[in-house]
Amino acid sequence: MPAVPLSIIEPIWEQFAVLLPDREVNHPLGCHNPRIPDRVVFDKLVQVLVFGCAYSKIADDSCSATTIRRRRDEWIASGVMESLRRIVLDAYDRMIGLDLSDVAVDGCITKAPCGGEKAGKSPVDRGKQGIKRSVVVDANGIPIGAITAPANRHDSPLLDETLDTLGILRELPERMSAHLDRGYDHRSTHEKLRDRGFLAEISQRGKSAPLTATKRWVVERTNSWNNAHKKLVWCTERVDSVIDFWIAFSGVIIIVRRLIRKGWTRYRWEGRPCRRP
Repeated sequence: MPAVPLSIIEPIWEQFAVLLPDREVNHPLGCHNPRIPDRVVFDKLVQVLVFGCAYSKIADDSCSATTIRRRRDEWIASGVMESLRRIVLDAYDRMIGLDLSDVAVDGCITKAPCGGEKAGKSPVDRGKQGIKRSVVVDANGIPIGAITAPANRHDSPLLDETLDTLGILRELPERMSAHLDRGYDHRSTHEKLRDRGFLAEISQRGKSAPLTATKRWVVERTNSWNNAHKKLVWCTERVDSVIDFWIAFSGVIIIVRRLIRKGWTRYRWEGRPCRRP
């Protein structure tokens, strides 16, 4: 059984393949081993993302762990995954429509047992190494942008940089509401949102605020979707750009899955699943 249903991964691969830079498949003198097809490496990376295991555990006779890492670094250098994330986000906006009247922001702390450039002492895991992922989503939980920081960074100082990721969108509504938890309930946060033209919907400190009573629950759901990709939950990567690659890859899969699920009742296309995914 594939790590991700074929109805989701096939359209992702087709667009991904178009973005790949042209390159000779074999050495011109014929004295080297044939280059491993990009699709084989792509499928291996999907397995690494979903299962969270080491490259050596995914490698087999068709593709070595060294090839997986080397090809991953080539794609990071070319910016293919980030370009793909912009494309799928734009496709969702055109076909379904992003609901930007309400956005939600929250952070999620995950493990980073190997340390690295974005690791810090986790306040929720006995000071072990961890990474904080700050995510902004639309009213339906579609991930628009995400940044990473050490786990011991507070959510509030990350708000500006997280909201800056909205800049990839073509235009924003004039009036937008930002839904945040009580950890953001500070004067500086209110001032930041007011300067950006946002209406602040922040749970007050010291008062109970059930998650279902606000519009913030969608970002918690999106964090759970990301955490279903175990590479993000137990991140052994040490380099910042590699971590961002995996977060972008996870976001692409989430957006395409939601696009197919929403579009299943609106559109007909070749290869459409028999049942809504």
